Amino acid sequence: MTVHFIGAGPGDPDLITVKGLKLIQSCRTCLYAGSLVPPAIIEAASDDARIVDTAPLALDEIIAEMVAANARGEDVARVHSGDPSLYGAIAEQIRRLDDLGIDWDITPGVPAFAAAAAALGKELTVPEVAQTVILTRTSMKASAMPEGEDLETIGKTGATLAIHLSVRNLREIEAKLIPLYGADCPAIIAYRVGWPDEAFLHGTLSDIRQKARDAKITRTALILVGPALSAGGFRDSALYDSSHAHVLRHAGKKV
Repeated sequence: MTVHFIGAGPGDPDLITVKGLKLIQSCRTCLYAGSLVPPAIIEAASDDARIVDTAPLALDEIIAEMVAANARGEDVARVHSGDPSLYGAIAEQIRRLDDLGIDWDITPGVPAFAAAAAALGKELTVPEVAQTVILTRTSMKASAMPEGEDLETIGKTGATLAIHLSVRNLREIEAKLIPLYGADCPAIIAYRVGWPDEAFLHGTLSDIRQKARDAKITRTALILVGPALSAGGFRDSALYDSSHAHVLRHAGKKV
């Protein structure tokens, strides 16, 4: 028996991996975060599967479902939104399963920041503008941020920021990042990416908070910040430059 942690993607049922979908179809027990995982994905489970929405459950209750499935000799599809490696709370589940001697594996999914960039038609790493993407969040009611991972420190990089779980903390984001990125730095709020009601608010660090308030967005949103979001006069990358030689192409070689 194995617990399969599966990334369901950000919302669009078509963005789940083939492997992840097959596991949902084959497992006799399916545990999913109902507030974040589209019902269409869970509908792929077999008619006789035990399906449990874990949104109202505590960790001990979730583990109890896994233990019960193990006793029945059933594999478990543990379905998370996005990619399980990002704010998926899988580490604490895995720790419990290791203590119980229950096997597990992980099937990755499409993360929200990648789906948002695709929907926006943006490349988050633009030559000589930004070559780094930092995935982070701010400290609110959840666990505190580790030392050195505050916005003031991260913002000094000038990287493209993908700020999770923080749409209700835009006042702090504005205050901490404007001195580093400038008031006119592009900022985008990506709301429920991949869902039928997905929405994108385009603004700057100086006005994105008011736009979020006007749109009444208070949850399930990702904040993107950085000059790469509006870069237009950047140079072409060296990747396809005819003068740039690499192991598969000689400099100046004509096609």
